Amino acid sequence: MRKRTSSNTSPSKYPFLEATAKGVLIRVRLQPRSSRNQVEGIHQGSVKIRLTAPPVEGEANRALIEFLSDITGLRKSAFTISSGHKSRDKAVEAEGLGLTAVEKAFSEILP
Repeated sequence: MRKRTSSNTSPSKYPFLEATAKGVLIRVRLQPRSSRNQVEGIHQGSVKIRLTAPPVEGEANRALIEFLSDITGLRKSAFTISSGHKSRDKAVEAEGLGLTAVEKAFSEILP
């Protein structure tokens, strides 16, 4: 008999996604002051996201939360930046989404 595994315990097909007890951890490499908002690709185990917002007074962090909300369809309040508030490398927690749903959202954007 095969052992069933939950989607929260299986590893992700993307190196920047990790299942947590509350949802999904997304590792992000942020590039502020870009010409447009877009997912650039995967960079050293993180998803590289370009945003037009400048990195001052939390504007880029707020824009990142809004961008991730648009990608996943989850409300903005479900996202929390757990580390890297003043760094380009950030860890963002998405509460209330399973790993499969986040993978599906990124698979529509990434090659």
